[in-house]
Amino acid sequence: MQLLAVTIPIDPVGPLWLGAVLLVGLFGAFQAYYWIGRKLGEKLYDSRIGTRLGRERIAKIEHIVERWGALAVYGCFWVPMLRHTLPWVAGALRVSYPWYVVASALGCLTWAPIWWLGLTALVFGWFELAARSPITAVVVGVAVVSGVVAFFAWRRKKRASQAA
Repeated sequence: MQLLAVTIPIDPVGPLWLGAVLLVGLFGAFQAYYWIGRKLGEKLYDSRIGTRLGRERIAKIEHIVERWGALAVYGCFWVPMLRHTLPWVAGALRVSYPWYVVASALGCLTWAPIWWLGLTALVFGWFELAARSPITAVVVGVAVVSGVVAFFAWRRKKRASQAA
């Protein structure tokens, strides 16, 4: 006897228009990061983000940008910490904007679809699991949330011990 019949249309790609919005939004954010870095320049290092990162980390990022130029912008898409810091450092160092646009466009075109398709595969896979076995889906969801919480607690504890 079936008490609950759930029919969820499974589309492994998800709405492609949402992926396009992600792509355009990411490209726009990278342009904003660049121009903020270019406009504020040295003031960024004394900002809250700059002090939180630390001068030595920013110096490492500057070295990467000085050595690799716009190619570093493309590579930063694949490194979580660099993804949000390197673009404004590139602006502050006045990397050639046409090359920056090309590198950030190529980065968006390669990174966003992989992220989008991977994330939608996970979400729709979980929906498929929930349609077949709701209890297993709840257990998986609780395990994932617990793992994320444990990871951030571990990371916070590690940072606190390093600061002490």
